Amino acid sequence: MSIIEIWLLAVSLAIDCFTVSVASGIILHKIEWKTFLKMGFFFGLFQAMMPFFGWIGAKGFHHYIEAYDHWIAFGLLAFLGVRMIKEYFSDEESESFNPRKLKVILTLAIATSIDALAVGISFAFTGFNTLRSLAHPLAAIGFASFAISIIGSLIGVFFGKRFNLRMEIFGGLVLIGIGVKILIEHLS
Repeated sequence: MSIIEIWLLAVSLAIDCFTVSVASGIILHKIEWKTFLKMGFFFGLFQAMMPFFGWIGAKGFHHYIEAYDHWIAFGLLAFLGVRMIKEYFSDEESESFNPRKLKVILTLAIATSIDALAVGISFAFTGFNTLRSLAHPLAAIGFASFAISIIGSLIGVFFGKRFNLRMEIFGGLVLIGIGVKILIEHLS
């Protein structure tokens, strides 16, 4: 995976954090740096750690499914991408929450990082064989989630309910595109 692909993946994974952060900014109606930094920290931490846990879990059985690993990576990324695109077209309103509470922030951090767990599983099948090779993607994912979360919170405050930016479709298409590229590379 190239550096550009790693950063595109990191930004794609951070889209859920962005969306939740925009909603949080709308709810707070004012800049609360303590809350925004706390959200950014936990979103970045969980987004970076979940791929690590997925990678660790997948490494244990990698040799059993090596012949099919590219299909697994493609399937996971395509599934996540389609799910993100489906969220774009969903009309469901999310449940009300208080973004100042640590319990709420941790719950949101876990919920927004589930996709990253699946991406970590795909890392095990796409050439990330050592922890050292995984360091850059994990750092990029954590940093992107932290920064995009803070940006999303600020956008939510400044533009309020009038600002209706839905980035899920972009993130979904990037995940599907990376999955297709992995599949093509392994099949050719």
